[in-house]
Amino acid sequence: MTTAITAIIIFFIVVLVHEFGHFATAKLVGIKVQEFSIGMGPRITKFNKGETEYSLRILPIGGYVKMEGEDEKSDDERSFSNKSPISRILVLASGAIMNFLLALIIFFVISIVIGSPTTIIDKVTENGPADTVGIKSGDEIVSINNEKIENWQESKDIITNAEDEINITVLRDEKSLSFSLTPEKDENDNKLIGISSKTRPSFIGSIKYAFNNLIFIISLMFDFIKMALTGNVSTSDVAGPIGVVQLIGETTKYGFLSVLNLAAFININLGFFNLLPIPALDGSRILFILIELLRGKPLDPEKEGMIHFIGFALLMALMIFISYNDLSRLNIF
Repeated sequence: MTTAITAIIIFFIVVLVHEFGHFATAKLVGIKVQEFSIGMGPRITKFNKGETEYSLRILPIGGYVKMEGEDEKSDDERSFSNKSPISRILVLASGAIMNFLLALIIFFVISIVIGSPTTIIDKVTENGPADTVGIKSGDEIVSINNEKIENWQESKDIITNAEDEINITVLRDEKSLSFSLTPEKDENDNKLIGISSKTRPSFIGSIKYAFNNLIFIISLMFDFIKMALTGNVSTSDVAGPIGVVQLIGETTKYGFLSVLNLAAFININLGFFNLLPIPALDGSRILFILIELLRGKPLDPEKEGMIHFIGFALLMALMIFISYNDLSRLNIF
């Protein structure tokens, strides 16, 4: 039950933020919004405010903003198709941008809570390389191999790339002490000396942490696309909503911050996926607008709408296939 509730909350927030990005930007540039819907399938409830119908549907795995003239011809001056290409691109991209922004906020909050690593040593592993030579908790790393250390990541990088013995200079009780030691490898071949860092809240450090995580995850997704295009991805490497729910269930065992971290990943995943140039997704609609700019005239809205409809049908078929694989992994079939 906890897993289901957590999954519903995460999906609801991720979809709400995405669709609100489209909705708010559409309103900002003067587009008439006919419907704002969270969820897919039969309606649970709805209400009207102004010119827009707001609805909540039974399946919390999607949503949409229905705009005047998006998939059909319209003479309304406030229709999507009658707005400038830049305005339309902004509306289409704003959903993914909002997901990326929410992910940044989540990463920032996580970093503020757990703190950013400092150059001060917190724990020293008993009988590890650092402990053996006399390094103690509370020592502040000043330099490694005569390279000045400004942050914890720099010390990790030097230790990781060390060929053999390294020389560490620390500050203890305002005295400078030097130690020579050789890093040892763990079971994953990572070089370690048996120390961990003290952390403290850092506004600037948390901003850097947030952006570094966003960039890193997006780079992983580009790598995944490359692997998929070269046939190096199997069905077991892909998960749909059912697989994500299972992952959320596993993550809840490790605490609230782990769930938040996963929520940030799901936001980035949704934003990235929606910007791919696949018919029915925001990325393909942006691509059609870019083609319009090159041609000097728009494509027929009804023809473009048909392309997106076919793309949507294919995406639904893919979703069913992925969901079947998710259920198979759970030994349902």
